[in-house]
Amino acid sequence: MADAVRMSGITKRFPLVLANDAVDFDVAWGEIHALIGENGAGKSTLVKILYGLQPPDLGTIRVDDEEVRFGSARDAIDVGIGMVHQHLMLVEPLSVTENIVLGSEPGSAAGLDYRRARARTRELIDRFGFDIDPDQPVGELPLGLQQQVEILKALYRDARILIMDEPTAVLTPQETRGLFAFLKEYVAEGNSVVFISHKLDEVMELCDRMSVMRDGRMIGTVAQEETDTRALASMMVGREVLLRVEKEPADPQEVRLEVEGLTLRHPVKPRDVLDGVSLQVRAGEIVGLAGIEGNGQSELIECITGLRTPDGGTIRLMGQDVTRASGRARRTAGLSHVPEDRNARGLIGTYATTMNAVLGDHHAPPFANRFGVLQLEAIREHAERLVEGYDVRPRSTGVMARAYSGGNAQKLIVAREMERAPNAIVLAQPTRGVDIGAIEFIHRQIVRARDAGLAVLLVSADLNEILSLSDRIAVMYEGRIMGELPATEATAERLGLMMAGSSGERAA
Repeated sequence: MADAVRMSGITKRFPLVLANDAVDFDVAWGEIHALIGENGAGKSTLVKILYGLQPPDLGTIRVDDEEVRFGSARDAIDVGIGMVHQHLMLVEPLSVTENIVLGSEPGSAAGLDYRRARARTRELIDRFGFDIDPDQPVGELPLGLQQQVEILKALYRDARILIMDEPTAVLTPQETRGLFAFLKEYVAEGNSVVFISHKLDEVMELCDRMSVMRDGRMIGTVAQEETDTRALASMMVGREVLLRVEKEPADPQEVRLEVEGLTLRHPVKPRDVLDGVSLQVRAGEIVGLAGIEGNGQSELIECITGLRTPDGGTIRLMGQDVTRASGRARRTAGLSHVPEDRNARGLIGTYATTMNAVLGDHHAPPFANRFGVLQLEAIREHAERLVEGYDVRPRSTGVMARAYSGGNAQKLIVAREMERAPNAIVLAQPTRGVDIGAIEFIHRQIVRARDAGLAVLLVSADLNEILSLSDRIAVMYEGRIMGELPATEATAERLGLMMAGSSGERAA
């Protein structure tokens, strides 16, 4: 039987970067095939070529043993390739049915035949066992169901080869299991899946084969029964990697960061974004805040760090009320912050490493004198220490921040925020979009900060990260704290239920 996909000698160059270097990649019919590698390994470029979003410079693509050339994504769709992107491509005010048929609407130039479109949508929903109302506006659906709509969009266009890009990033464990069940049923009918993920445990659970890329090259392909997560990580990075965080039990001391009864009104909707949130973080502990994105975590961080003013409640740092204090005043009082969007709030892309290394403290000694004049030699020496100590590459402190890879940009931010001797630190999505080698390094620094006596608030959409690092775990749902558990009592199942609005007692 012919392969579903066979890519041979795929080469793609960009200015200063060889993204794909004579890559061979094949996917069989009836299999789920993982494509894994660090950031910058070339995965995204390869699947963009497969989906017609970019042309290769060299190489050939065969689908079901027929050579194809794609000028656009439409060409790929026409031969049965569909893609569910990491960032969902939905129009929130439109209904499920309207989103699914968008661009391929049944009807005529006079208008959409909604009845026919709805009938086809209902047929697909029933066939694959999804629980979705075809008339409901997509913006009212939770993220897990929105992803199902994206899948239905591809199936509506008769996709037999489905590319899934980091599909579990915004799902609860229960939703992830539902997705896996669907994908297994989908390939059992003879279809194929290309599954891109950083989560090696999920890759091992779901996939039949794994192809590993590194530095634009295909390192190798292995069958699931012939490998494990440690071997895959070593193939990805080129060295042995610690997949679990090694840490001693916490020794929590005094409360350093406290949030009490925090409220924040929604600008449009009747419900509050934050609804009486209370939380304490002690010196020498890591408190993990779990939850599906969009349930108030970002707004809570903004209130704590001074980027937003709450409508009610109190924020205390080292026992002092800072609810109305400026962000600078909070930094001066000892609060550090690793923001969730490193490009928008963590670094200034057109500034060199030297100035990015002191952002937020550039106005104060030793980086400025009492007249506010920058002390460039002190700034340069500080930047050199951070770059060396946190293995930020390239090592030159004259590099513009926009030139860094995601992992190195994140390491620079973590270095800056941890090495300013704070009392407490808020880490928001500290390893998002970061490859496995940088994740290992950043996790070690977080544990080191805890052991040095910092109060650490870790906010992450990655449940494995929360479980691995935290000493206590709180869960947010629709702007409220659903509950709090010692890490020793927490399981993915129990936290997943709490993330979906349950008390979690059924999985206790």
